[in-house]
Amino acid sequence: MQYLLAELNNEEEIYVDGSHIIYKDSSVSLNAKMQGGFLGALKREITGSTFFLLEAKGPGKIALSSPLAGKIVKIDLNGRGLLVEHTSFLACDKSINYNAKLGSLTAGLFGGEGIFLAKLEGIGSAFLHAVGQVNQIHLNNGELHIEASHLLAFDEGLQYGISRVGNLKTMLFGDEGLFFVNIKGEGNVYIKSSSRRDVALSIAKYLPRRQ
Repeated sequence: MQYLLAELNNEEEIYVDGSHIIYKDSSVSLNAKMQGGFLGALKREITGSTFFLLEAKGPGKIALSSPLAGKIVKIDLNGRGLLVEHTSFLACDKSINYNAKLGSLTAGLFGGEGIFLAKLEGIGSAFLHAVGQVNQIHLNNGELHIEASHLLAFDEGLQYGISRVGNLKTMLFGDEGLFFVNIKGEGNVYIKSSSRRDVALSIAKYLPRRQ
């Protein structure tokens, strides 16, 4: 299981999600910040993300981890925007703006992984965690259909929508998921090989049933 270890220089600052902190040096200070003001923080709360981002200031080390085994991926934004599955955020450079962007309500209700997307933009690096492995695919004016719970992130500017898989019987009893996220255009898409739903369903098979 991977974890992120950030070694901060004196007065160096990053933003982190406090719910993923494992440990820190006593010399690292933490301060709650409402990045984007109250409305930006409120939108993060609505998405299920942390209301306050924590500003970690060095010198010292701070370690963060995903709640489930998987992969941590570093994405350099280089001034572009990135839309991220909202529970996947770990940390980012202080130069990155974190905001909430309303995705498709249909995907949230039936795709299993969340109604909202986090929007990251600016110059710097962001660190995301994913259940399982991460596959980066570059679309060159192509189109990709991703089972909704396996979408990690994609470049802003790509077009996206939702399509239903199969008929009602497939939706109720099928194993391939209920909805696909259809992404098209030119840019990068990041896909995770597993999801919280996959893990939960696998464990549920072995739980005792009530008589």
